[in-house]
Formats: sequence, C-alpha cells, structure tokens
Amino acid sequence: MTFRERTLAIFAGEPVDKIVYQPRIEHWYRVNKDSGSLPQRYSEMSLLEVYDDLGCSIRSYAWFNPCLKVHDDPKVRVEKEEHDDITILRWITPIGSVETHYTYTDYSRHTHKFPIENRDDAKVIEYVLKGRTYSFDTNLYAERDAEIGDRAAPMLFIPRVNLQRLLIEYMGFEATLYALYDDKPLIDSLVKAIDECDERVIDVLCDSPIPIINYGDNVDHHFLKPDVFEEYILPAYQHRSARFSAAGKYTHAHWDGNIKNLLRYAQSTGCRGIEALTPIPQGDVTLEEVKEALGDMVLLDGIPMTCFLPHEPIEELEATTRKVIEMFRPNLILGISDEPSPICDIERVRLVTEIVKEY
Repeated sequence: MTFRERTLAIFAGEPVDKIVYQPRIEHWYRVNKDSGSLPQRYSEMSLLEVYDDLGCSIRSYAWFNPCLKVHDDPKVRVEKEEHDDITILRWITPIGSVETHYTYTDYSRHTHKFPIENRDDAKVIEYVLKGRTYSFDTNLYAERDAEIGDRAAPMLFIPRVNLQRLLIEYMGFEATLYALYDDKPLIDSLVKAIDECDERVIDVLCDSPIPIINYGDNVDHHFLKPDVFEEYILPAYQHRSARFSAAGKYTHAHWDGNIKNLLRYAQSTGCRGIEALTPIPQGDVTLEEVKEALGDMVLLDGIPMTCFLPHEPIEELEATTRKVIEMFRPNLILGISDEPSPICDIERVRLVTEIVKEY
C-alpha cells in the first residue's frame, strides 16, 4: 500500500500493512532554510525531497488549503499596509471599518490589535461575514494532487470554529472571556454570524474532492471551560461532522493545548480522529488518558515534541514511539505533538522511521 492508501484506510477503519508516520516538519524546514541552518544533507533539497529522504508521509493540508478560496462581498474593500514589521489588515464596509495589526516571526503570527474592540466593530465583522462566499479551485487541486502523488491523502483545514475564531482572531482571549459574562448577546450574535458563514464553507467542501477535513482550532481548556465548550463548540462540531460524514468525508480536530478538562468530549464531537493531543511532559494528559478518551477514534501524532530535542535522552524517544504504536494502532497516524521545533534533531525524525519499519 502507498501512504495515500494507508491514510484513507485508517480513517475508514480498514486494515493497513504498515504504520503511517507524518512528522509535519514544515516549520522546522522553513525556519532553518531561511536562516541557512539546514543540515548539509538537506541544504539543496526541497521540502518534499526531505520528506522522501526521511521515508515519511506528509500531513497534506499545507498543500491543499489554498484550494479553498474566500470571496468578500463587492461592497467590502480589503486593504493591507506594511509599516516596518507590522502588517495592518483593514476591512472597509458601508457601515464602518475595522482593522487588525500583526507581525510574523518565524512563520508564527502575533496579533497586536484585534479587529473587534466594541459593539460597532462587531457589527462590521458581522457585515463582512454575512457577505462572504467560498469556492473550490479544482485546477489548483489537480496540480497539488499531482505534486504530492502517493505521499499522502489530500486534506485541508477549515476556519476555526465560532468561539475559537473570536478568541484567536477577532477579539482576543481577554476581550472574549470578559464579553462572555458582561455582554453574552454580543458573543451569541457573532457566533451566529460565524456559524452561518461556515455553513457556506461546508457546502463547498462537501462537493469537493477533498476526502479529509481538519478542524484547525488549537483547542485549550484554559480558554474553554466545559460548560462553554458544550454551549458553543460541541454543537458546531457535531453539525459539521454530520454534514461531512453524509458527504463521505472524514474529519479530525486539532487539539494541541492543555486539554485534560475537555478530553472527555472527544467521542461526542462526531470526528473520526483528534490531531496533536500532546502527552506529558509537554502537554497535560497521559497516553493512557488519551487512549481511554478516544476509544476507537484515530489519534494523529502522539509523540511529544520534547522527545526530539537534542538534549533529551534518545531512549525516551524510542520507548515513547513504541508505546504510542502499540497502544493506538491500527487507529493511528503517527506524528509529533504538536510539531518539531526548529531546534529539533532531524535525525531523531529519521530514527522514528526506522522504528516504524519494525511494525
């Protein structure tokens, strides 16, 4: 079987001949490529060539995300300005304008100003969302599909679910958490606008050839108490998952934060799998707790990133890798939770490939 065939079979609950290993080295590669610190072996290789050299599959959403196209209402004008290292993104509408300020550092986005700071800003964002539509670029999909070949099955991630979008993109943690208690109607109105907009995303992707959909939400229980998760996130997950499942798609959610207080909801989400659950010492859950919570769901990743740091005992990496494989197979797409740091030892990624061959 190919990596592509194995990945689809794992999501379908069908037998596979080998473990699929997807270490997600994009961040490691780009940071070291830009800084000139790639190991000599890889200095002239493309990202896909490095994957091939390491004998790994890819988590392919980085290739297919651009296939989902966003179209704002013609009445909305979007402007972008650069001031030193600050990017200003502005939405100008007939009812007002809002803007966000952010910087990028080593491919991580840091927001300095969120677009929603008051009720008037919220109305502008709702206006933008209500007029937004989506399409799927089938030509780009065919091009990217040919590029990755049998290295993986196609997948992409959709915009963050309602409250997560407010927490991370539109309002920020502090403003969102205060508004949940001081101005809940504001939150409910924004969540409704986001959910309705996301329904158009689902419509487009249900008709697309993409077989695997990721909810790229970066869930963490410090910002989502169980009652808040039950009110906002869980119903949206269940609705999304039901629609995608009816269209023959597989789904998985990206839960990469501290997750102990929310782990019990995994099987209620309707997802086939959970990605990036991070065990101790990096995260706050044990592999045993993850196994109990997931049951027969697919675990994507599982090995803490800390095991790949140069100063950590290599025996810990070897033992953890075998434990993850033996505990979660066949419902496993092995990887690094959450992904390797730019200072990780890439030869440890290769070592896991060799361990996988034993299975």
